[in-house]
Amino acid sequence: MLDGFVEYGYIGLFLASFLAATILPFGSEFVFAALIAAGLDLWTCILIASVGNWMGGMTNYYLGKLGKLEWIEKYLKIKKEKIEKIHLWLTGKGASMAFFSFLPVVGDVIAVALGYMRANVYIVNISMFAGKFARYVLLAYGIIYGIEWLR
Repeated sequence: MLDGFVEYGYIGLFLASFLAATILPFGSEFVFAALIAAGLDLWTCILIASVGNWMGGMTNYYLGKLGKLEWIEKYLKIKKEKIEKIHLWLTGKGASMAFFSFLPVVGDVIAVALGYMRANVYIVNISMFAGKFARYVLLAYGIIYGIEWLR
Protein backbone atom coordinates (compact mmCIF):
# COMPACT_ATOMS: atom_id res chain seq x y z
CA MET A 1 0.00 0.00 0.00
CA LEU A 2 2.70 2.48 0.96
CA ASP A 3 4.59 1.84 -2.26
CA GLY A 4 1.68 3.52 -4.06
CA PHE A 5 2.65 6.76 -2.31
CA VAL A 6 6.27 6.30 -3.40
CA GLU A 7 5.18 6.11 -7.06
CA TYR A 8 3.82 9.65 -6.81
CA GLY A 9 7.09 11.12 -5.57
CA TYR A 10 6.79 14.43 -3.78
CA ILE A 11 2.97 14.44 -3.98
CA GLY A 12 2.87 10.97 -2.44
CA LEU A 13 5.25 12.12 0.29
CA PHE A 14 3.05 15.11 1.06
CA LEU A 15 -0.07 12.94 1.28
CA ALA A 16 1.67 10.29 3.39
CA SER A 17 3.08 12.85 5.82
CA PHE A 18 -0.27 14.67 6.05
CA LEU A 19 -2.14 11.44 6.80
CA ALA A 20 0.53 10.36 9.30
CA ALA A 21 -0.08 13.53 11.34
CA THR A 22 -3.80 12.99 11.59
CA ILE A 23 -5.42 10.50 13.89
CA LEU A 24 -5.20 7.80 11.20
CA PRO A 25 -2.81 4.98 12.11
CA PHE A 26 -0.36 5.70 9.33
CA GLY A 27 3.38 6.33 9.06
CA SER A 28 5.25 8.39 6.51
CA GLU A 29 8.73 7.12 7.32
CA PHE A 30 8.73 4.37 4.69
CA VAL A 31 7.73 6.76 1.90
CA PHE A 32 10.23 9.37 3.12
CA ALA A 33 13.08 6.82 3.25
CA ALA A 34 12.18 5.27 -0.10
CA LEU A 35 12.22 8.62 -1.88
CA ILE A 36 15.55 9.63 -0.37
CA ALA A 37 16.99 6.22 -1.28
CA ALA A 38 15.62 6.68 -4.81
CA GLY A 39 17.70 9.85 -5.15
CA LEU A 40 15.10 12.60 -4.77
CA ASP A 41 16.43 15.86 -3.39
CA LEU A 42 17.00 15.53 0.36
CA TRP A 43 16.00 19.05 1.40
CA THR A 44 12.94 19.07 -0.84
CA CYS A 45 11.82 15.81 0.77
CA ILE A 46 12.42 17.26 4.25
CA LEU A 47 10.47 20.41 3.43
CA ILE A 48 7.54 18.64 1.77
CA ALA A 49 7.27 16.04 4.54
CA SER A 50 7.47 18.76 7.21
CA VAL A 51 4.78 20.88 5.58
CA GLY A 52 2.46 17.91 5.05
CA ASN A 53 2.97 16.68 8.61
CA TRP A 54 2.49 20.21 10.00
CA MET A 55 -0.74 20.65 8.04
CA GLY A 56 -2.03 17.32 9.37
CA GLY A 57 -1.14 18.38 12.90
CA MET A 58 -2.91 21.71 12.46
CA THR A 59 -5.95 19.80 11.22
CA ASN A 60 -5.95 18.02 14.58
CA TYR A 61 -5.55 21.37 16.34
CA TYR A 62 -8.61 22.80 14.57
CA LEU A 63 -10.63 19.65 15.22
CA GLY A 64 -9.83 20.11 18.91
CA LYS A 65 -10.72 23.77 18.67
CA LEU A 66 -14.25 22.77 17.69
CA GLY A 67 -14.48 21.84 21.35
CA LYS A 68 -16.96 19.00 21.04
CA LEU A 69 -15.60 16.18 23.20
CA GLU A 70 -18.35 13.90 21.91
CA TRP A 71 -17.12 14.39 18.34
CA ILE A 72 -13.49 13.93 19.34
CA GLU A 73 -14.37 10.65 21.04
CA LYS A 74 -16.65 9.44 18.27
CA TYR A 75 -14.72 10.41 15.14
CA LEU A 76 -11.12 10.72 16.29
CA LYS A 77 -11.33 7.80 18.72
CA ILE A 78 -9.61 9.76 21.49
CA LYS A 79 -11.10 9.13 24.91
CA LYS A 80 -12.28 12.11 26.96
CA GLU A 81 -10.01 10.99 29.82
CA LYS A 82 -6.95 11.10 27.55
CA ILE A 83 -7.79 14.63 26.36
CA GLU A 84 -8.29 15.77 29.95
CA LYS A 85 -5.05 14.11 31.09
CA ILE A 86 -3.03 15.83 28.32
CA HIS A 87 -4.95 19.06 29.02
CA LEU A 88 -3.83 18.97 32.67
CA TRP A 89 -0.28 18.18 31.61
CA LEU A 90 -0.24 21.06 29.11
CA THR A 91 -1.77 23.59 31.52
CA GLY A 92 0.86 26.16 32.39
CA LYS A 93 3.29 24.92 29.76
CA GLY A 94 1.77 26.86 26.90
CA ALA A 95 1.31 26.59 23.18
CA SER A 96 5.00 25.92 22.57
CA MET A 97 4.38 22.32 23.64
CA ALA A 98 3.12 21.85 20.08
CA PHE A 99 6.79 21.24 19.27
CA PHE A 100 6.28 17.72 20.67
CA SER A 101 3.36 16.90 18.40
CA PHE A 102 5.74 14.80 16.29
CA LEU A 103 5.89 12.18 19.07
CA PRO A 104 4.22 8.85 18.36
CA VAL A 105 0.97 8.06 20.21
CA VAL A 106 0.68 11.32 22.21
CA GLY A 107 1.55 13.78 19.44
CA ASP A 108 -1.90 13.74 17.87
CA VAL A 109 -3.52 14.10 21.26
CA ILE A 110 -1.26 17.06 22.10
CA ALA A 111 -2.43 18.86 18.95
CA VAL A 112 -6.10 18.12 19.64
CA ALA A 113 -5.74 19.16 23.30
CA LEU A 114 -4.03 22.43 22.35
CA GLY A 115 -6.93 23.20 20.03
CA TYR A 116 -9.42 22.27 22.73
CA MET A 117 -7.57 24.63 25.12
CA ARG A 118 -7.67 27.37 22.47
CA ALA A 119 -3.89 27.76 22.70
CA ASN A 120 -2.34 30.65 20.77
CA VAL A 121 -2.57 29.56 17.15
CA TYR A 122 0.54 31.50 16.07
CA ILE A 123 2.77 29.91 18.69
CA VAL A 124 1.24 26.50 17.98
CA ASN A 125 1.97 26.91 14.25
CA ILE A 126 5.59 27.93 14.74
CA SER A 127 6.31 25.36 17.47
CA MET A 128 4.60 22.54 15.63
CA PHE A 129 6.40 23.24 12.36
CA ALA A 130 9.76 23.46 14.18
CA GLY A 131 9.17 20.06 15.78
CA LYS A 132 8.04 18.41 12.57
CA PHE A 133 10.96 19.91 10.64
CA ALA A 134 13.50 18.80 13.26
CA ARG A 135 12.04 15.30 13.21
CA TYR A 136 12.42 14.94 9.44
CA VAL A 137 15.93 16.42 9.45
CA LEU A 138 17.03 13.86 12.05
CA LEU A 139 15.21 11.09 10.22
CA ALA A 140 16.85 12.09 6.91
CA TYR A 141 20.33 12.02 8.38
CA GLY A 142 19.60 8.66 9.98
CA ILE A 143 18.50 7.33 6.58
CA ILE A 144 21.55 8.73 4.81
CA TYR A 145 23.96 7.26 7.33
CA GLY A 146 22.06 3.98 7.24
CA ILE A 147 22.35 3.82 3.45
CA GLU A 148 26.07 4.61 3.60
CA TRP A 149 26.61 2.02 6.32
CA LEU A 150 24.93 -0.65 4.17
CA ARG A 151 27.26 0.06 1.28
